[in-house]
Amino acid sequence: MNTKHLLICSILFLCIACSEKQDKKTTTTPVKTEETKNIKVNKTPLKADFKSYWYAGKAELSSYDLKQSRYGEIRNGEVVLIFVTEPFSLSKQVKLDRPREAGQDNVSVMKLNHVRKFNTGVYDYSILTSTFTPIDFKNYPLTLKSTTSIQEWCGQTFTQLNLNGDTYNFKQFSYFESDGDETHNIQAAVLEEDLMTRIRINNGQLTEGEIELIPSTISSRFTHRKMDVSKAVISKTTTKNTINYTIKYTSIPRTLTLEVEHAFPYKIMGWTEDNGDGLITTAKLKSSLQEPYWSQKKLADEAKRDALKLIK
Repeated sequence: MNTKHLLICSILFLCIACSEKQDKKTTTTPVKTEETKNIKVNKTPLKADFKSYWYAGKAELSSYDLKQSRYGEIRNGEVVLIFVTEPFSLSKQVKLDRPREAGQDNVSVMKLNHVRKFNTGVYDYSILTSTFTPIDFKNYPLTLKSTTSIQEWCGQTFTQLNLNGDTYNFKQFSYFESDGDETHNIQAAVLEEDLMTRIRINNGQLTEGEIELIPSTISSRFTHRKMDVSKAVISKTTTKNTINYTIKYTSIPRTLTLEVEHAFPYKIMGWTEDNGDGLITTAKLKSSLQEPYWSQKKLADEAKRDALKLIK
């Protein structure tokens, strides 16, 4: 083989090697789209007790005896709070099916499913609120998504808020003409719905003082008040066993109190809601378990309902 042939072979070899290196690099480096290029990596370190409790493959299930103010009377009912951590998509704002493949789009959230049921006369109410709050407050200070569905014998309402920069995209679909179907933006602020998850994530603590707060969807629907940012003042008192928060709105007639366990894991022991109608809604803890409830589907698993003291 002459010198010219050797030179040509050397050039071809280098081209093939560079091409293979580039292909390998392309397949292992995430592509940054407009949705993902500004996403931050969750780097906030977690305490050992938090990790062992919240990342053990179980949810915390807690049942509460409910006294619900509705239509000028107090109704007996029940609340179940389900707290669990999940991998969540920042761009799609849904639970990830394949979190290991999501790269920087994967953020760990604490999900709270708040299930509330009570009767009004002959018919019943069933309400579910789902709230998705990032564990990493430093990089993601606001809840990413919150949804509420209300079903009762007259009809149903569904409300959803999705964080988009400095606003929440608000969507509501309702059977009732006075509510109607609507879509608009709300200035981004702390949601009343995420106060409980904030407490669980932040060692039982809420920031005290004046705050901009978006009232709960349930209270807004029950009072037929348009959801928007309101001013509120948060204050705290403590006892040997509990941390007690009072959240008093200054622009609407609503006061919320939260009673929190004074030690890890800072369980919600109960709460009250006062909408200024002279009747107070109360919820008191009955029982609490840690269980992988999503895999407990057999008839034998119904014994867990007895342990939670759930109404039959």
